[in-house]
Amino acid sequence: MGGMFGDLFNMLGQQGPDAWFVNANQLALNVARGEDGDPNPLPSERQRLEELAPLIGRHVDAIFELVGSYDITAVNRSGLTQRALQDWKPLLEPLTSAPPTIDLPGGEGNPLMAQLASTLGPMFLGFQLGSVAGHFAERAWSLAALPLPRTGAEHLVVVNNLVTFADEWSLARDVVYTFALAREFVAGVVLSQAGTSDALRALLLDGVKEAARAQGDIMSKLQGMMDPESMRALMENPESLLEGIATADESPATEALNAAVATLAAFFDYAAFYITESLQGPQIALREAWKRYRRSDARGEDAAAALFGVTLQGPHNDAADSFVAVLSAAHGIGVFDALLRVDGLPSVSELETPFQWFERVTHSPLA
Repeated sequence: MGGMFGDLFNMLGQQGPDAWFVNANQLALNVARGEDGDPNPLPSERQRLEELAPLIGRHVDAIFELVGSYDITAVNRSGLTQRALQDWKPLLEPLTSAPPTIDLPGGEGNPLMAQLASTLGPMFLGFQLGSVAGHFAERAWSLAALPLPRTGAEHLVVVNNLVTFADEWSLARDVVYTFALAREFVAGVVLSQAGTSDALRALLLDGVKEAARAQGDIMSKLQGMMDPESMRALMENPESLLEGIATADESPATEALNAAVATLAAFFDYAAFYITESLQGPQIALREAWKRYRRSDARGEDAAAALFGVTLQGPHNDAADSFVAVLSAAHGIGVFDALLRVDGLPSVSELETPFQWFERVTHSPLA
């Protein structure tokens, strides 16, 4: 087992504790490039976004009565994939902190085989997470597709995905650009607030643990891929790794997390339509297109959410839409300033009783 194999095993063994991340990043980029090579956005489309951004940013400031940062970076799918993995890395620590190992036949008493076994687990874990990140960017417009805590103020927008959406639904690109920028800017303001992000991280800690348990015996799955035919099929179709991402069963932890994430997503939608229609007039076609888009089969986005114990489909999302609609009709969009506070996220019971949430956040010492 010396020579070439010994060199290979030594290389794998020297990757360090972040071996999974290195492998994830490499596969994610490969998946994100897709069949079209993942071209950069056309300069004219990028410039149009940059022209719209300051105007939309002022409307976001008016909602929250603050002055935010609205610099945008037009990226391709690869750019969003890399940023998503970087942002997800600390949140996935319960899943990646103790990388799995594989028991290989003949490993006992063979140092090289034992070394290989210890490195294959992190390698395959990285492949699975990389596949998810790569497919997440296939149609996502920005990181706002999955409401997770943020640490930076930069806004990445996948221009080509916006163009595809606009053209597929026969919508004016300026309308889609306005909506996408408004949604991303609102998400950036909310998710970068210390109180909101801390509250969300606390929920995610339990959610990721639940998600890790939902994956079942990952080692059995990985060891089942060790024969040559399975390995060849895996390399030819990395998307098959998404099939191993299971949705966590409902538990108090996942229900609380889903209530919070669904409410944030519903508010981002409401605020984005509020701004878009203020600038572009009524948008019946956009509303219908976005509704179908949110409810359509989005394997990449759904699989990414499942890593954190989040379910993007289901009745809790309808409840969140109703929650936002009822409160905005009664109190105006300003009522959702409470989402910027550490105690602003609704509980599971409050999602069904919006005015109970309103009473709590209105009389909170932090109000």
